[in-house]
Amino acid sequence: MTELFNLFLYQPLANILILLYQNIPGNDFGVAIIVLTGLVRLLLYPISVKSIKSQRALAEIQPEVEKVQKEYQKDKERQAKEMLNVYKKAKINPFSGLFLLLVQVPVLLALYKVILNVQTSEFTNILYDFVSFSGEIDPLFLGIINLAKVGITQTNGETFFLFGNLALILGAGLSQFFQAKMMINQKSFKGKKKNNPAMEMAGKMQKSLIYFFPLLTIFVLINLPLAIGLYWLVSSLFSIAQQHFVLKKVALIN
Repeated sequence: MTELFNLFLYQPLANILILLYQNIPGNDFGVAIIVLTGLVRLLLYPISVKSIKSQRALAEIQPEVEKVQKEYQKDKERQAKEMLNVYKKAKINPFSGLFLLLVQVPVLLALYKVILNVQTSEFTNILYDFVSFSGEIDPLFLGIINLAKVGITQTNGETFFLFGNLALILGAGLSQFFQAKMMINQKSFKGKKKNNPAMEMAGKMQKSLIYFFPLLTIFVLINLPLAIGLYWLVSSLFSIAQQHFVLKKVALIN
């Protein structure tokens, strides 16, 4: 599996990144990352659309699921049957969203691995023969942010526009926040929480996750090269744009 992953995903993406870096005017490594991330997100767009619709549909029927779980909490067999009826009535496969997400994961992991390893000495070994690369990359993005540096740290007394570094990391966290919030269907819980502990708990859990994942994103990115932060930010922005387009289209249909 590892060899197939490297052969069909990691190696092609690595070569495309280097070709972009060499041919983009100004040879800006950050711009090359943005373009490559955008290309990958566009390639995954059909799968992303199905995944977004599936997640939204599951959010729509969450109140009914919570109701069944509460009503048959002492009869697990009956609970499972009733939940299947809820999914069947809504014409939803509860596992489709997970499947579509899993399809995307290997590609996104390969892109993550490329950006993480691009400046290591072993990286040149996976490039194709027709890709000429010296092994050196200028890590400055727009001449301001050093994408090779980790988080907001400084080394050897050098100052690297820490405001820009911090803005990139916080931007990635905020984009994660808006991405998560867009997928929460507040109308599903509005007016139904009163005197319903199960739905109230579900609403609180969803609200907690909206804030938890952005904070986790910021914490993780502080300890990784800023190139990963840029990839994360761009990928999240593409996801937000896709979700906005898909959910708006769904709303018009309904």
